[in-house]
Amino acid sequence: MRDKRFVAEHRGGLLKKEQHRQLMQWGCDCAENVLSLFGKEMDKRLGYAITVAKEWINGNASVGNARDASLGAHLVARESTDPTSIAVARSVGHAVATAHMADHSLGAALYALKAVKSAGKSIEVERNWQNEKLPVEIMELVKTARNKKEKALKI
Repeated sequence: MRDKRFVAEHRGGLLKKEQHRQLMQWGCDCAENVLSLFGKEMDKRLGYAITVAKEWINGNASVGNARDASLGAHLVARESTDPTSIAVARSVGHAVATAHMADHSLGAALYALKAVKSAGKSIEVERNWQNEKLPVEIMELVKTARNKKEKALKI
């Protein structure tokens, strides 16, 4: 079940448009922070997805554009065999999918943590970095929701 605090105002929820943009930016930050962990050569679909996400933040891309870019990033994950690369691609896919449903930003963060763990790096350092990137307006929302999901996913 989706966390209703992430439902946008235009869909009858409480999430303001600016908060939705902040969640998208934060999701992108999380995904971009682990892009360097993706295999030997970066797949252009991942870069494209991040570009579309940033365009959406600025009002220059539609939710449909973001959906298509997200599907491309998730296809990269399905085509990959390395667990770290899969997690990175999933992080990117969720970041751009935030245009459709704001709680996908949590997926971007959680898959970034999974990528870091798979690469043998510190989850705590990554989580702290993610927290530092959070705008004050969404900090409590994100931290409480992410903590619940982390426990469920055993990250």
